[in-house]
Amino acid sequence: MNAIEAKHLSKAFGTRKAVDDVTFALPEGAFLSIFGPNGAGKTTLLRVLSTLDRPSGGEAFVSGADIKEHPDTVRERIGLISHQPMLYPDLTAEENLLLYAQLYGVEDAQGRVDQLLQAVGLAHRKLDLTRTFSRGMTQRLSIARALVHDPAVVFLDEPYSGLDPHAVDIFDELIEAQRDERTFVMVSHDLEKGFHTCTHALVLARGRIVAFAPKNELDFDEFSQLYHETVGMGVA
Repeated sequence: MNAIEAKHLSKAFGTRKAVDDVTFALPEGAFLSIFGPNGAGKTTLLRVLSTLDRPSGGEAFVSGADIKEHPDTVRERIGLISHQPMLYPDLTAEENLLLYAQLYGVEDAQGRVDQLLQAVGLAHRKLDLTRTFSRGMTQRLSIARALVHDPAVVFLDEPYSGLDPHAVDIFDELIEAQRDERTFVMVSHDLEKGFHTCTHALVLARGRIVAFAPKNELDFDEFSQLYHETVGMGVA
């Protein structure tokens, strides 16, 4: 079964098509890295698939639910991690996670929160206000926030932005530990890291798919050359 199916998906802002006739299918358990130059439509595609933006045309299904007809169902089945942590700075780490757990109707919310705080290495800071956290700690808490309802699909929009190397290593370990039985979709500017992490790679330019394939069908050097050629194609 496919975790994501997009068919002729598009998103326009006025006369500009940020996403233009995008079609692909991603199997369950895959890790998709999305690459492309600035303005290629990467974040817009992620926002459309995660129901933050409504598509202008086409259709898409995420974890079996139609993003246009059943957006609430999609939201129940996905998690989102980005450079914006989506946390309340004047709540403690524990209070933030309990709030999201209750919003999603998680059974044994306290038990789930305790488990996640332990998993991301923040159990000792659970009673501290989130605004006192470093960038790396905040991002670790955002992982816990995105996973609190055990989503089938996790979207990551430039999740490494602003992280120091040590925080990147911790983040990688946390994501790796969550890959079983979950599907990940990540927007990345780091070609080598994104390619190393993924099972499938997709390149966008001017809102259109330039390349999409399982990683085992791609030669990195050829893929890298193709990607760098798209950088000169300008914005969507």
